[in-house]
Amino acid sequence: MIRILKRLIKRLLASIQGILPKRYLSKLIQKVAESEARIIKNTLIKLAIAIFKININEAISSNISSYKSFNHFFTRKLKDGVRPIDERENSVCSPADGTITQFGVIKSTEIIQAKNSSYSLIKLVQDTAMTNRYINGNFFTIYLSPKDYHRVHIPFKAKIIAHHFIPGQLYSVNKNSIEHIPEIYSRNERLICEFFSKDLGYFSIIFVGAFLVSGIETVWQCTHDFKKNKQKRIDLSESQMEFQKVEEIGKFKYGSTIILLFQNGKTAPLEKFNLSDSSVQVGKRITISQLN
Repeated sequence: MIRILKRLIKRLLASIQGILPKRYLSKLIQKVAESEARIIKNTLIKLAIAIFKININEAISSNISSYKSFNHFFTRKLKDGVRPIDERENSVCSPADGTITQFGVIKSTEIIQAKNSSYSLIKLVQDTAMTNRYINGNFFTIYLSPKDYHRVHIPFKAKIIAHHFIPGQLYSVNKNSIEHIPEIYSRNERLICEFFSKDLGYFSIIFVGAFLVSGIETVWQCTHDFKKNKQKRIDLSESQMEFQKVEEIGKFKYGSTIILLFQNGKTAPLEKFNLSDSSVQVGKRITISQLN
């Protein structure tokens, strides 16, 4: 009976999100998180450190007064050397700190979301050419909790090809939501960044927006504004912008999820790696490229 009640409560909590004014609340949180009022930002930072057990000593500055706002703290840079990089030539590294919640093969066009549920690659990327590139390739889903470092890095040396903003919902992407809200990643707002490497082929890093996430930034565009709510694809292939392995490419202004997509045959079979529900950090090897 207790187990059934717990299940019902979890489903109810997930369902309530459907009627919450998620965009309004996210905007409100954004204003608070960007506040430079000392009493507000210092209180929020102290609470976050205490509640989420954030290791502030890893940051370039451990002095909370040095941060202009809560978001400035949340997107803090780390000291050199605190995230060792796997420098082996064929290593594909984690782009973020977080937990690998799912990984595996994109079977035809289906990607695992949670136990007994999946979502469509076609709906996720909304681009026929991209869909065809990643059919039967490997994928990783990495959840960034509030305690994690929130900057995102490239897993392998590559050039940027395009970015594609897709508007949508702002559901929470916590464990309960993932288990109870169908196709959540293809329903939430997201920014798809596609890259090309001669050794790894095409691969994509997808920033998934979520409830209370107040913004996504990339190094080539200051802010990707969800408020405009317009689908937009920008070709960046002519920019010749190339990133070295584990170079920073962007950041979340609060916790969310990263999805990695790789072409079929370009990364090693993932059963070689013990990764399920595995905590990872930027620079840690998560797979290897099949070098030509």
